[in-house]
Amino acid sequence: MRNIFLSESCKQTPLHAINPQSWLQVERGKLSKSSSQPSSSIEALTKVSEPPIFPSFKPIDYVEVLAQIHEELESCPPNERSSLYLMQFQVFRGLGEVKLMRRSLRSAFQKAVTIHEKVIFGAWLKHEKQGEELISDLLASCGKCNQEFGPLDIASELPTDIYLSFGETFEKNKNIISDRVSFRIGEDTIDCDRQKIACLSAPFNAMLNGAFTESLREEIDLSRNGISLPGMMAVREFSETGKLNEIPPDTLLEVLIFANKFCCEMLKDACDRKLSSLILSRQDAIDLMACALEEYCPVTAASCLQVFLHELPECLNDDRVVKILSEPSKHQRLIMIGSASFSLYCLLSEIAMARDPHSDFTVCFLERLADSASNSRQKQLAFHQLGCVKFMRKEYDEAERLFDAAYSAGHVYSIAGLARIRFIKGQKLWSYEKLSSVISSYSPLGWMYQERSLCCDGDKKWHDLERATELDPTLNYPYMCRAASMMRKQNVQAALEEINRVLGFKLALECLELRFCFYLALEDYQKALCDVQAILTLSPDYRMFDGRVPATQLRTLVREHVDGWTTADCWMELYDRWSSVDDIGSLSVIYQMLETDAAKGVLYFRQSLLLLRLNCPEAAMRSLQLARQHAASQHERLVYEGWILYDTGHCEEGLWKAEESIRLKRSFEAFFLKAYALADSSPDPSCSSTVVSLLEDALKCPSDRLRKGQALNNLGSVYVDCGKLEEAADCYISALKIRHTRAHQGLARVHFLKNDRNAAYEEMTKLIEKARNNASAYEKRSEYCDRELTKADLEMVTQLDPLRVYPYRYRAAVLMDSHKEKEAIAELSRAIAFKADLHLLHLRAAFHEHIGDVSGALRDCRAALSVDPNHQEMLELHSRVNSQEP
Repeated sequence: MRNIFLSESCKQTPLHAINPQSWLQVERGKLSKSSSQPSSSIEALTKVSEPPIFPSFKPIDYVEVLAQIHEELESCPPNERSSLYLMQFQVFRGLGEVKLMRRSLRSAFQKAVTIHEKVIFGAWLKHEKQGEELISDLLASCGKCNQEFGPLDIASELPTDIYLSFGETFEKNKNIISDRVSFRIGEDTIDCDRQKIACLSAPFNAMLNGAFTESLREEIDLSRNGISLPGMMAVREFSETGKLNEIPPDTLLEVLIFANKFCCEMLKDACDRKLSSLILSRQDAIDLMACALEEYCPVTAASCLQVFLHELPECLNDDRVVKILSEPSKHQRLIMIGSASFSLYCLLSEIAMARDPHSDFTVCFLERLADSASNSRQKQLAFHQLGCVKFMRKEYDEAERLFDAAYSAGHVYSIAGLARIRFIKGQKLWSYEKLSSVISSYSPLGWMYQERSLCCDGDKKWHDLERATELDPTLNYPYMCRAASMMRKQNVQAALEEINRVLGFKLALECLELRFCFYLALEDYQKALCDVQAILTLSPDYRMFDGRVPATQLRTLVREHVDGWTTADCWMELYDRWSSVDDIGSLSVIYQMLETDAAKGVLYFRQSLLLLRLNCPEAAMRSLQLARQHAASQHERLVYEGWILYDTGHCEEGLWKAEESIRLKRSFEAFFLKAYALADSSPDPSCSSTVVSLLEDALKCPSDRLRKGQALNNLGSVYVDCGKLEEAADCYISALKIRHTRAHQGLARVHFLKNDRNAAYEEMTKLIEKARNNASAYEKRSEYCDRELTKADLEMVTQLDPLRVYPYRYRAAVLMDSHKEKEAIAELSRAIAFKADLHLLHLRAAFHEHIGDVSGALRDCRAALSVDPNHQEMLELHSRVNSQEP
């Protein structure tokens, strides 16, 4: 297997690249390792697509916008709060903050005043929780009901806006000849109380009590008014009792149309509510929506809509539903959704874009969204999203108009769309100059330089890409572009180091795919296999090379050029990679092991632990559910169910599952889960002894060294918290003997608590030397050395993982201590620009307060409270600063 770090002599030799298209045209295993491909193959294999223009609300200063929204929430009327939380959701969506997005949606649902908003946000939250049905079932098995966001009783919650009360009398005509009146329907007649019928509406009162000839008749012919005898009998009964009893749906529709024709508002409202109770399926909703919109039946229309929304996204496969939702006029939207049109089309547009951004119904939903936008922020979002979809559809003139509208409304990010379109139209200089103008007019952000790099070549391009990474190290494209360029120049080591920079802190699929291509070009099939297996672990349906090739197919082809491993080989590889903290490598080994007849439940569980460590919670939950599905026994299944509940915040229920598993069989994993859940669920410090006992029980049960090392490490942590340093040291040393490398960190803490900083420093140095991913180790080691070494370690942390916030906070605090206030605030602002972190905002707010910048402090307080509304220290600082505002 070729070493990825080639010698200097090797770097100058031509690379034997593998063209993936040629792989797909040969039989499995027929491709020779020595077959040389033309140099154009390297170009194809290392091609990096332009970064996407995200259809997200990305304000130039998200902190300012979050602060504005928070301020508005403090003073706005109750009926405006849901729409403000929706815009807060859109800000967090642009930042990629999934947990904060969900919390904003939940707040929108909780603060909803109208039934329409409750239906929309309830359906949205239900959609967000798709795939979590198992969690509800598990909670039910623990005796806990978890029926959130179910259908609402719209008829009982939607108030009537009828001003006439039932039974109100009108002035009686003294000339009428009788208190009774008969209505002829064909050959039949029905006798009614004249005054009770007159009370149904002003038109009936005018007919029966006014100057019309009908007021002098005892029989009136209604045969031409579309009402049948059963229908008229229902009208009579309502006039006498104020109720509609059980009548067939066809008759009910007759009565509804009749009530509308004669302006019988109370009768019409009763028909509307009765009709809504008949909607039991999507077909019912489709059948009744047209009638509801034509006859102005808001209860029925909202009930139909609720059925559609609670079947998202499946119902968007039904053309009839899509037509109903995408084509209503403004008047019909008012009937169907009241004043919540923007919220509705935000939901529908998001789901439609996720399913197929090129589709006509996506465009229709976004056009309705734009029609519904009523303020600047809403218009920015709607125009930009519609512009993005038009751009993807290559409808460039229309996309340009929409991006320009969004930019004019204040959405500066839309300049990216304008610049791309002008570049496509051959106006390269215009794009470059416009982006340069934006960079000079605003506080520059990473995406601005990334976009400008697309408009230039040579040194200017590389300068802009470097600047983009400095300002926003989370952008994938600059790393990929630099790495691909180095690879084409056959600077292999530099190319791999560059792509590994981003993969060291962010497991981006497109970056893994590019590294896979590099290894193909190097014919290092073992490493290529590792990366494609990691990709398939994260996304089993992933397609590579612009979506043209399934990753599974490429894995099959690469596998033919790699020597097979026995089960023993796999376990040895897993131990090696686990102990060297090579999480991506460990993922790959487990993927390979799952193809054997090994105990799949245990392997999927190991996989979930790695994915959590790599900050991939959705993939981790999928693996945990597969572990449950493949559990070899009931007691093992209960453990996995317990972890599913624990990881989703249901700690007490997870504890109950652990206890149920122990009742069936004492096992390592059951005791380990119980210890974990108990430590997390009990605020009582006295539970430490119980946790120790549980971990000791776990260690007495059979398990492998990977898990026993983790248990010893955890036991050491509990001992440290209890002040039992010798016992803790013994645990960490035992863990290290079975190659649980992370135990170096615990042992370092013990040395530090014994006032031996040098030993602590040395212990962390050992971890740094062994660990493949060691940003956290550098961060921890920084606590055990003098200021200069601390500064060097924290600079290394920022290089390895720019998302870790402690180094920025430390450097800012040091600058503040040195009375360099502006530099301290700039250090925090550097990280805040790409990471919405409560601690960074809190510290910057405190710095602003310290230098007397009340407005800056208040802005940061409000933005921080948008991130965590219940943070006590932040609330106190906000209250203090708010009292200082003039």
